[in-house]
Amino acid sequence: MIISKSLSKFKNISHGFFGRKGGFSKGIYKSLNCGVGSLDEKKYVKKNIVKVCNKIKCSKKKLILLNQVHSNKFHIINNIKKLNIRKKRLFGDALITNCKGIALGILTADCAPIFIYDSKLKIISAIHSGWKGSLKGIAEKIIDFLIKNGSKKNNLKVVIGPCIRQNNYEVKRDFYKKFIKSSINNKIFFKNYKKKIYFNLPGFISYQIKKKGVKNIELIKKNTFSNKNDFFSARRSLKYKHTDYGRNISVIMIN
Repeated sequence: MIISKSLSKFKNISHGFFGRKGGFSKGIYKSLNCGVGSLDEKKYVKKNIVKVCNKIKCSKKKLILLNQVHSNKFHIINNIKKLNIRKKRLFGDALITNCKGIALGILTADCAPIFIYDSKLKIISAIHSGWKGSLKGIAEKIIDFLIKNGSKKNNLKVVIGPCIRQNNYEVKRDFYKKFIKSSINNKIFFKNYKKKIYFNLPGFISYQIKKKGVKNIELIKKNTFSNKNDFFSARRSLKYKHTDYGRNISVIMIN
């Protein structure tokens, strides 16, 4: 489990970016696979999630996970009983709450998990941001919502967790064109090497957040692709022609 230096200063929140170590799953899912949508045995996934909840010190019944769809849609969690999360899955890619004891979880396997914490209003957000969600401005949308509802930019602490880094994120020309069409300034997040194009996902997300005037940004410089013993990676699984892949989980909660 990786802890943010900036968030660890606040004793009223618990959080962690979990990799693939310390769980119960076997084979390509070894070992802390928390992907409820993966093809792993459900009994192992459940045990892995319980282990994560014990580490965060939250109830499994109060861990909120999304059906992630690479969107800019988010959900506000005010009352877990009214939400009835066990019967109805939430579709979207970000969660916000100011309720104590409700843990917000994000699953990733190269995409970026992002935590936002308003240290004044005691509000947390967990975001799943792949290239599609990033291009749709999901982190920006969350920041806009928080500011509209009383947050001050200087009170927002942002942490971008482990994700795929530029040296391993090869993309096609049409991918590049999508970003350039959005803004010519996005050129700086691509580099050419040996006639191949590589994209800087965490750099692009950081740039979007800075544009909103938020300066307290921590980037955890861990590469999910190259650290094969530490993290699950969709791209690495594709490279090795695996039939599926595990998911890393990132969780944040107000104590």
